[in-house]
Amino acid sequence: MNVSPIDVAVIAIYLIGITAFGIWIGYRRDTSSQQYFLANKSLGWFTVGAAVFTSNISTLHLVGLAAGGAKDGLVIGNFEWMACFTLMALALVFAPFYINSGVATLPEFMERRYCPQARTFLAVIGLLGALLIHIGISLFAAAKVFESFLGVPMVWTIIVLSLFTVTYTVLGGLKAVVMTENIQVCLLLGGATLVTVLGIKALPGVGVPDVASFKAAVMPGQLNMLQPIHDAQGNLNGFSWLSVLLGYPILGIWYWCADQTHVQRVLGARSLKDGQNGALFAGFLKISPVFLMVLPGIIGYVLWQKGAFQILNLPESGKPDYNTMLPSLINYLIPVGLKGLLAASMAAALMSCMAAALNSCATLISLDIVKRVRPETPDRQVVKIGRIATGVIMVLAMLWSTQGDQFGTIFEAINKIPMTFAPAVTTVFVLGVMWKRGTKQAAMATLYIGSLIGIIYFLIDMPGIGKMILGHEKAGVDFTGLVTDAKLGLGIPFMLVGPILTVFCVAIYLVTSLMTPAMDPKEVAKVCWDHPLAFLKGRLMGASDPRIVTLVLLMLIVVLYYWLR
Repeated sequence: MNVSPIDVAVIAIYLIGITAFGIWIGYRRDTSSQQYFLANKSLGWFTVGAAVFTSNISTLHLVGLAAGGAKDGLVIGNFEWMACFTLMALALVFAPFYINSGVATLPEFMERRYCPQARTFLAVIGLLGALLIHIGISLFAAAKVFESFLGVPMVWTIIVLSLFTVTYTVLGGLKAVVMTENIQVCLLLGGATLVTVLGIKALPGVGVPDVASFKAAVMPGQLNMLQPIHDAQGNLNGFSWLSVLLGYPILGIWYWCADQTHVQRVLGARSLKDGQNGALFAGFLKISPVFLMVLPGIIGYVLWQKGAFQILNLPESGKPDYNTMLPSLINYLIPVGLKGLLAASMAAALMSCMAAALNSCATLISLDIVKRVRPETPDRQVVKIGRIATGVIMVLAMLWSTQGDQFGTIFEAINKIPMTFAPAVTTVFVLGVMWKRGTKQAAMATLYIGSLIGIIYFLIDMPGIGKMILGHEKAGVDFTGLVTDAKLGLGIPFMLVGPILTVFCVAIYLVTSLMTPAMDPKEVAKVCWDHPLAFLKGRLMGASDPRIVTLVLLMLIVVLYYWLR
């Protein structure tokens, strides 16, 4: 498909404008490390919340949610609404220690709670997660979308978006990143709203004029958030209410409460209250993707089934490639000119995610590695190293993104990859702030052994390895892995593997803690609650008190779940 001049103009204006704005708002010739990495701790709750939200939403996220809606239904939206609960935990349980202790990175917090080795381990995990997932795979997915949507070669998408993003990130630091994210969140939600509204308006044209006919046109259960434990064949349902209830918190606490890419925005808040309410505001924003990103996938499914447009098939199995649903839907619905706006909104999703990850990588390298090895490094030199590190990480991510075709199903892969270390990291963080008896030996044993068990699970469950063991003919093209496959494997969905791995991690942590000497109680008291519900203590400070805001968010989520149960 050829790109119209109008679309090109819209995209070019956006890229140049957002880059210029980021440089103008964030660049200072003699900026300090606190200004560059933490925006001088000047961010209000709205800016924090918008930045946390947009640092999560990449083009891969948009494509994946639409694909999940078309294939599985609203149930895929649990990945969005369950995030609200972990953002509540970030606001009430973790943020008070992060902000009051004055740390610049989460690995630094790990050192204060446990030991320098724990800091190093988490810094490495943060760098690998940002490089391989937040930037690399997201960049590849965006390039694939732009190739099918606008006919732009993948390599040009990778180069152009990378250059614009790295420019304002390197020069402007965290303030440039979060202020551009304020603009990008509006463009992102506006573009998603446009697709949803036009999709609804297109339904009467294919014989679906009302809600009743829409419900009749979708698959059974496609409009329900909660699914039964077993599917129609009697196998464990990968997205059942039990899988979501037990499995998501394992990934979610790591992702939202222990990952530098997202929490760094909270660390840059001007006050504890701003940081807490910013995290909660992100929780309110996380309600919207179910209606603006998952629902369009279901609408696209109905339009596709009614013959409005076609989507591609997977080459091996011949089954529908639902990852092409969003670009196919956009091509069907959006006229010339507005396609450029939609492309800009998808670029905004990618750039905000990449900028967030790049800035967090620069922070981890500068403060958790360079500053520790050479503590006498001048502040100005630390900032310079951070800028150089940003450029190097971007180049490595660009090279890695070209290897995206090596994966079968990218969206599932990026959810499975964190499962190798998320159970261990979640265990160490949660028990670390909730149980004073936890020791540094327990933390390191949990991180090393738990991650090793996770890596073994990930390798065993890779379809390629399973096919080598069972034989390609016996496994077949639909084989999903020795753990998850319902016919030839154990039939355990990866969302239930997380809780199982976490049980091992908790056991390792508890036993090791009780077998090793207790840490200095005065030092531990600075980074650990007196008891599990201590975060609820204290006098309420009006309607904007984070505990009141949390209650409002909680009630809203419960009502929505009841409505779409």
